[in-house]
Amino acid sequence: MVLGAIVSFVVALLVGGLGIYVSGRIVADVDDYSHAVVTALLGAVAWAIGSLIPLIGSAVALVAWVWVINWRYPGGWMDAAIMGLVAWAAALVVIAVLNGVLGLGISAFGVPGV
Repeated sequence: MVLGAIVSFVVALLVGGLGIYVSGRIVADVDDYSHAVVTALLGAVAWAIGSLIPLIGSAVALVAWVWVINWRYPGGWMDAAIMGLVAWAAALVVIAVLNGVLGLGISAFGVPGV
């Protein structure tokens, strides 16, 4: 049971990292998957902390997540926001394929809303 949870977490983190990696390649021209996985992990932590704020937690969490991308990748806030959108779309496609074809039932850790 614990092993299954660990495997699910790792797979979800790798999928979230893949979404950020794809967006990093497209928007920031950065080709480093391990950098993307660490960004996904840090972004998930920022999202979790920001979402604890009553009433405005989702908005704060989204800004915190984009801030992590802005901090970790070159470019400004607009590039970071575009990267976030591209990462979300890429992770959504990967999750749809994994869950639809393989029936895994996983999500993407480190990319909100997927």
